[in-house]
Amino acid sequence: MTAAALNIPRKPSIPLSQYLVAGSVALFLLLFLVIPVATVIIVAFIDPRSGGFTLVNFADFVRNDLFRRSFGNSVYVAAMSVAWGTVFALPLAYITSRFQFRGAVLIQTLGVIPLIMPPFAGAVAMQLLFGRNGSFNLLLGDWFDINVPFMEGLNGVILLQAIHYFPFILLNVSAALANIDRAMEESAQNLGASGFRLFGKIVFPLAMPGYVAGASLVFIKVFDDLATPLLLNVKDMLAPQAYLRITSIGLSDPMGYVISVVLIAVSILAMWVATLATRGRDYATVQRGGGGLARRKMKGLDKLAAYGVVFLILALTLAPHAGLILLSLATVWSFSPLPDGFTMAHYGKVFAESPQFIWNTLLYATLAGVISVIIGAAIAWLVQRTTIPGRQMLDYLAMGALAVPGVVIGIGYLRTYYGVTLPSGQPLATFWFMIVIALAVRRLPYALRACTAGLQQVSPQLEEAAESLGATKARTVRKILLPLMAGGMLAGFVTAFATASVELSATMMLVQNTSDAPLAYGLYVYMQSPAGRGPGAALGMIAVVIVGLCTYLSHWLLARERSGATKH
Repeated sequence: MTAAALNIPRKPSIPLSQYLVAGSVALFLLLFLVIPVATVIIVAFIDPRSGGFTLVNFADFVRNDLFRRSFGNSVYVAAMSVAWGTVFALPLAYITSRFQFRGAVLIQTLGVIPLIMPPFAGAVAMQLLFGRNGSFNLLLGDWFDINVPFMEGLNGVILLQAIHYFPFILLNVSAALANIDRAMEESAQNLGASGFRLFGKIVFPLAMPGYVAGASLVFIKVFDDLATPLLLNVKDMLAPQAYLRITSIGLSDPMGYVISVVLIAVSILAMWVATLATRGRDYATVQRGGGGLARRKMKGLDKLAAYGVVFLILALTLAPHAGLILLSLATVWSFSPLPDGFTMAHYGKVFAESPQFIWNTLLYATLAGVISVIIGAAIAWLVQRTTIPGRQMLDYLAMGALAVPGVVIGIGYLRTYYGVTLPSGQPLATFWFMIVIALAVRRLPYALRACTAGLQQVSPQLEEAAESLGATKARTVRKILLPLMAGGMLAGFVTAFATASVELSATMMLVQNTSDAPLAYGLYVYMQSPAGRGPGAALGMIAVVIVGLCTYLSHWLLARERSGATKH
């Protein structure tokens, strides 16, 4: 007897188109994420002489004093960057969330500005401001006969990284403070708690999920960063060591792969520890939306002290931007608090001699943004609108790119695809489009989350209504789904474009000649010599303008989407 005769409902069949989409996405992730990363991990466990499995490579890593020191330095720099980032972020978040005074929105906006400039772009500018012979130390020497090593060795890396990444903590903590139930704060005040005791016992513990999210992101970003230490001539850290081993010794050197595995492992460990830090604790609020902290007005000395703290933090965190502007316009700036004169010649030199850096960046970032949005939208659609088996795994794999450092992606591509040659005889790994693919993979998690958010705002009933009127699935997607989630997709593209424009870790491994190099690589090359610092700073300012415009456009698109959702 058949299932129809028994009146047993059949499971709806999955259209072939869904399998084709899922298969295409899976193939992309397999070729450009899973296989390269797996290759790096596998090679780390292979004996280069016998070709068999071995743990000797990791034993050599542990026995090598340089690698042990590099590991310790990387952990130390990442941890201290989180600590100093916390010092910068918490006062700004608490003051702007807790008190009523003019300029709160401006302070929050200025606090996020450091994110639009990559840390390596301001490295030389910060040396000119806070280095041994920089503006600040020259003034300290004249006034007090002292010299403070702000930018010496690891201190310089920590300062730059903390300044650049502290907005991650600021944004997450500010959002958490806005969701705190003010009734809890009022109850604590009624019991006599106030000031630092109130903050330490009630406010900060309730904001812990936001803080942990921001702090873990800062730790991972700093631990994996390659360009900033190299520009400050700090080579005894893990990411620079991985780059130097592969570029100086070659792809056959196992230690570059071992260091890459350590980088991945620590990134995953940091994410896991962040999850454990908030597991099993209740941070829920009683009233809907939390209500946020009760805002009160400041008076007298409290107001003066708050403005003083805010001014000092913003002055320091915006110093790289000010220094980069001055350096890009300076005729000569050496052993003096300010440049000797100003000129636009550096910008003219960049546009006349190295326009390929700018055009390559626009091309690569555009293509990377398009690819990441297409893959991200496809994954979001598969996860939320289909029942195809294994769809959730695609989401996990795409988000897993967050835990893979750029230098590991670059090494993986070189190892996997250097032996694959194009008809012209050029290795596939050195073809310029591989830079685009690397940028797309690195930015895929951002595009995926934006596309997912956009799709979540589209009711499935709209698609069902279209199909009930005779529209095919493909036509429904093209005419209904894509237009309605276009805002989220566009925001994802802009975010991917902006961040890909200043990516350096992966591209440093893949660029073989300057004609294929993007802006970030050109900036790094310029900054290697004193004569190139002016043009390098000009190139850095161009990068800041590109990222700044994209950031503004992304926020504008998100605001328009929210207002549109509110109207409907």
